[in-house]
Amino acid sequence: MLAEIITIGDELLIGQVVDTNSAFIAKQLNKIGVSVYQITSIQDDKEHILQALEDAENRVDIVICTGGLGPTKDDITKKTIAEYFNDTLVKNESVLQNIENIWKQHVRTELLQVNRDQALIPSKSKPLMNRLGTAPGMWLDKDEKVFISLPGVPYEMKALIDGEVIPGIKNKYNCPFILHKTMIVYGLGESALAARIEVWEDALPKHIKLAYLPNLGKMRLRLSTKGYDEVQLKQDVQDQINKVIPFIEKEYAGLEDEDGSVEMVIAKQLTKLGHTLAIAESCTGGAVAERFTTHSGASAFFKGGLVTYSTESKINVLKVSKADIDTFSVVSSQVAEAMAKNAQQLFQSDYAIATTGNAGPTKGDSNAEVGTVFIAIANKTEVYSQEFNFGNSRLKVINKAVNKALEMMLKEIFKN
Repeated sequence: MLAEIITIGDELLIGQVVDTNSAFIAKQLNKIGVSVYQITSIQDDKEHILQALEDAENRVDIVICTGGLGPTKDDITKKTIAEYFNDTLVKNESVLQNIENIWKQHVRTELLQVNRDQALIPSKSKPLMNRLGTAPGMWLDKDEKVFISLPGVPYEMKALIDGEVIPGIKNKYNCPFILHKTMIVYGLGESALAARIEVWEDALPKHIKLAYLPNLGKMRLRLSTKGYDEVQLKQDVQDQINKVIPFIEKEYAGLEDEDGSVEMVIAKQLTKLGHTLAIAESCTGGAVAERFTTHSGASAFFKGGLVTYSTESKINVLKVSKADIDTFSVVSSQVAEAMAKNAQQLFQSDYAIATTGNAGPTKGDSNAEVGTVFIAIANKTEVYSQEFNFGNSRLKVINKAVNKALEMMLKEIFKN
């Protein structure tokens, strides 16, 4: 079962808005056994939309469009879809009532005609009720193929995907089970890793595909398969994971969480153990803490964090010894470890992470070379640190430091 996602909007093509909708839709489709064949971004232009719909119809079974359903004149998707299906727009009373209810509950201004006109949908379409906005989704069947149009506002689109689209697709099609398992590997580059596991990779069953997914400071190995016997597929993939681990035992950090983040693996383990975490950051500027607090439920384990960016804040807020800073430099193992231990004590947490370094382009308050970073981990009984040099690109240094801090924390909580 193949799908194509079409995102509509000039703002996507000029880089004003980042397309996060496609990633969400693709992930939700994948969970129910629908493979995304292609993602296409197009401008708000009638001929462009018509051509994209025709091309997609020739390629896939399910076409999902997002964007272009607003009340203003530049939003032409609905009219263009009606034209593609040789259809006309008609007022849908249930959609109009939904719009009026939203207006009564949340909007103080007058309901204008342009807003009422959002209740106009192609007569051949089934409305997908948008409880969070005034633009309805639309579902159209053509032979054995499905065309779905959704608003581009992410939270409206997500609610419709989960509440209307996914249940509808599951009801219409008998989809296969798709399985992905991603292993996290630290300390090996792509070429070195490939050489290490070449014998195993060459022996993989034909129905299991391997992908190398490099990131700053880590590698991800994704095994993918699909079919109708879920139990057997899970066993086949687990068998292959068991076979490859001996090749990468020292560098293997575990399986990635379903949402694709190492921090969620850490979060779930901390929550499971009833343990807590604090963070003290300098060169990473809060980026480590953000990786945790972006996800809901972080309050279950995350006690708090400090961004002590300046030398003065390390001394005055985090109580790092000025003598240690004068003796060893603000970028040193001694300062990193003091930051971690003091954060752990300040927040009364079980663990703490600390980062200090020179991200560049200048050296700042330390003579350490640009790219030098010290990362420390503290628990209730000990503190330790490691020194790294992540190069001379500021953004690369910060991102590598964040990934390395998460790697160290992951190993810390699973070492016992």
